[in-house]
Amino acid sequence: MIWSFVLTGIGVLGLYIAGSKSLWGWAIGLAAQPLWIIFAVVTEQYGFIISGLIYGWVYARNLLRWRAEEKLVRAREKEIEDELMDGVDSE
Repeated sequence: MIWSFVLTGIGVLGLYIAGSKSLWGWAIGLAAQPLWIIFAVVTEQYGFIISGLIYGWVYARNLLRWRAEEKLVRAREKEIEDELMDGVDSE
């Protein structure tokens, strides 16, 4: 029974961190899903296997999308910085 409380806490922590705009939140949530699947098998509550797979898919999707967006933002920031430095160098 303690497992369900611990796993719920991990999931809530992941969502909380994701709400703070951190990729780590999605990573934590994703990492918890295999534990939910193990929980489902051990306790013979097989519906948790389906939820673990679906939640895992959502966490992975969001992690990949946020990471791709973060890379684009960093690339754009570097472009702007390079443009500013080029303007300083030409003066």
